[in-house]
Amino acid sequence: MKMKRILAVTAIAVATLTAGTSAVATSGQTLKGLTPEAEAFSKVDRNTQWQQVQKLKLDFPTFHPQGMSLVGDKIFLSSVEIIEPTVRYPSPVDGYDRSTGKGRGHVFVIDRQGKLLKDIVVGEDTVYHPGGTDFDGSKLWVPVAEYRPNSRSIVYTVDPDTYEVKEEFRQSDHVGGVVADRKTNRISGVSWGSRKLFTWNGEGRLLGTQANPSHFIDYQDCEYAGVGHQLCSGVTNLKTADGKPFQLGGLALTDLATADIVHEVPSQLFSTAGHSMTRNPVALESDGDVLRMFAAPDDGEEVAGTELFVFEARP
Repeated sequence: MKMKRILAVTAIAVATLTAGTSAVATSGQTLKGLTPEAEAFSKVDRNTQWQQVQKLKLDFPTFHPQGMSLVGDKIFLSSVEIIEPTVRYPSPVDGYDRSTGKGRGHVFVIDRQGKLLKDIVVGEDTVYHPGGTDFDGSKLWVPVAEYRPNSRSIVYTVDPDTYEVKEEFRQSDHVGGVVADRKTNRISGVSWGSRKLFTWNGEGRLLGTQANPSHFIDYQDCEYAGVGHQLCSGVTNLKTADGKPFQLGGLALTDLATADIVHEVPSQLFSTAGHSMTRNPVALESDGDVLRMFAAPDDGEEVAGTELFVFEARP
């Protein structure tokens, strides 16, 4: 299994180098060294036709899925199990707008047929909310936070073969997702609602923060996209003219250093429960001229079991 994963990662790296990948950014510059997924995504627009090719019913409690990473023939799906919901305070208490609630953090390991291989429990005490994940070629990065803004988090890594969990560092804020930059060895992250962007060094020392310049969507799940970039998916909750809720989903390719938007598109796909397909975790993979998207937009209790959707496009 480990050899398959190594070969898959090597194949992607070789494909990136030999193809001379490039994409045109909104500023007109050309980017070289993007991953095949990012290269393909840079050609996606609102006219791209996505075809659903698979829908897997996951036959185990999945709770509220958060992040997804593809590692060879395994899928790692982070999720938060709510035992006691948070409660909003009438006015802030010690700087917090709500209670901690109670819960349990999970990283589910499943195969490509949807079978559960392992349930990895992550977090401690009131830190139980996993976020968006990223696989750096050797380990999976998983942030776990309190289920409230401006709180605290622990960033873990998970060995995809042994499932060993290791604490990497802690942050005095809610970290909702992380990405490992292979070029700089830095770790990037997003806050509650992705309104703040973090950068840490490889040892977990905070190097700086900046405001997210994009207000199009709140990033839910991001993955490294090559040459100092990331691919993010997410959703914004809006209302129609008559006050009915509406979810605007989308995906974006962004610069990790500057937070500039290189390319972004809205998502026009919706789930069985009526959610935007990018509401919860999303993972992309490239297969020749096919861009494949995996998405788990619904919570476990909404459709009597989470459905894992697979779409393909030829942008």
